[in-house]
Amino acid sequence: MTTRQSTTSLQGMPIRDYHESLWETVPEGIRPPYMQARLDFLLAHVPPGARVLDVGCGEAWFTAALAQAGREAVGIDVAEEPLRRARAREPGLDLRCVPAEGEWSSLGDVSFDAVWAGEVIEHVADTAGWLSQVRRVLRSGGALVLSAPAHALLTRLALGLSGRAFAAHFDPRSDHLRFYTRRTLVALLQDFGFERIETRAVGGSIGFLPPRQVLLAAARRRRF
Repeated sequence: MTTRQSTTSLQGMPIRDYHESLWETVPEGIRPPYMQARLDFLLAHVPPGARVLDVGCGEAWFTAALAQAGREAVGIDVAEEPLRRARAREPGLDLRCVPAEGEWSSLGDVSFDAVWAGEVIEHVADTAGWLSQVRRVLRSGGALVLSAPAHALLTRLALGLSGRAFAAHFDPRSDHLRFYTRRTLVALLQDFGFERIETRAVGGSIGFLPPRQVLLAAARRRRF
């Protein structure tokens, strides 16, 4: 499926420059939060030898971990800066830059056994186009495994009770464009032809801050 291209971000700059500017604010070498819990969940749904696409790989921490665990991993991102950092740390990885919108033209149809997207889907403007690309590259019966910030009941209540926390969480300048609960994520995946959906939450509260939980999900591309 081809999606309509947008040449500018919400901030008015070219999309490519926008994503590069975001990475300028991220210190190098920061490991993803809850990495071990997320990796354990991912490896439980992707067997050894599987060809896995790490979508939005960033500095490719998960791409490297997949390769070390005996999976054939390919990482893609829409910004060159995190890929530069990853190549310097792990020069043997297969890492590619793709357009922020539209087709991932360098990736063939049904060419992966699994797709992993860690903390990515909440940043996507064209969710339908993005999931269409995931389905295109994923073989029939293949696994989609992803994580996203969770918005369970306690999180929503905590945000509602604190004006400051609510304003920070939903800051219109943030690069988080979507906000998922278990129910909305499951419904979205079902709408796009995924089945056998499993979800789990990891994380918890830190002091008086709203609960910081990550929603994990695994699903299978429906066979035709």
